[in-house]
Amino acid sequence: MKWHHDFPRAERNFTRILRELTTLRPYEGGGNVLTLDDPALMQYPLAYLCEPGYWAPTETEARALRTYLAKGGFIIFDDFFGGRAWQNFETQIRRVLPEGRLVRLDASHPIFDSFYRIEQVAPDRGFRRGLPEFWGVFEDDDPTKRLLLVANYNSDLGEGWEWSDEPGAMPVDLTSTDFKLGVNYLVYGMTR
Repeated sequence: MKWHHDFPRAERNFTRILRELTTLRPYEGGGNVLTLDDPALMQYPLAYLCEPGYWAPTETEARALRTYLAKGGFIIFDDFFGGRAWQNFETQIRRVLPEGRLVRLDASHPIFDSFYRIEQVAPDRGFRRGLPEFWGVFEDDDPTKRLLLVANYNSDLGEGWEWSDEPGAMPVDLTSTDFKLGVNYLVYGMTR
């Protein structure tokens, strides 16, 4: 199980930041870990999927995620590095959105200005696995329409959230950027 290595610390720290910085009042009593075909997923406007380089949804899960996105859901894919992980993610997202086209996002996209204005969306994280890239799929493959998903490739926001309260574990500027991106994603996903 790859998904649980940042859990629950990343979520706990992220919800604290949301509570402090926004008017949102996130539930802080624990998270909801759902499969993509769990009907309860439809109750949430935003989902987070970690380690999509290992992701292998069933046909039922792929169909359910397609329905979730079509009904207004937004999903964040985080924490995957390297060519093999990208190939798996691309293969699986094509199963979910056969007509969808992955588009590389730059700082001009509204997701990077939905709460914080982020000028440089791909800072060097110091990982020797490539520079971060941010990808998305748009509704009807139209960049003027709603972004259905964001994929943080060569990046791991969850790790920045997880270790932000551990002195010296992660550089402060890096965890700050990770939180800013997360807050932007959440605000974007909740308002589109």
